[in-house]
Amino acid sequence: MTRYAIRTENAPAAAGPYSQGVRSGGVVLVSGQLPINATGSLISDDIAAATRLCLENMKTILAEGEAVLDDLVQITVYLANMDDFGAMNMAYSEFFSDVSITPTRACVEVAALPKGARIEIAAMAHVLRIHNETS
Repeated sequence: MTRYAIRTENAPAAAGPYSQGVRSGGVVLVSGQLPINATGSLISDDIAAATRLCLENMKTILAEGEAVLDDLVQITVYLANMDDFGAMNMAYSEFFSDVSITPTRACVEVAALPKGARIEIAAMAHVLRIHNETS
């Protein structure tokens, strides 16, 4: 089975020795996404806006790996403060109102996140459409 790194300039670049995402057959893994915008600025003052930006970055990486939100099967949300859960959950739900089956999710509080972020979101998708390796 062929495995390849997913890279797009339309989402923040990986800040270390890892890929934005990896596709292996029908599985697409998306590395944890921080709320970093196109200019490289971290959004940290508004957890709802930060959540939306993490998920927009994720959508961009999924698209590069020929996947969509509806293909997601597992999401992990890391919060620096569980007090942000309610606002995060409201913003998160905006992305999954039209999804036929919402992905499973874990949400954990962590001591710290890279760059002082308040949230990071990672995911796994399973794409039922067959990837054409010649394209």
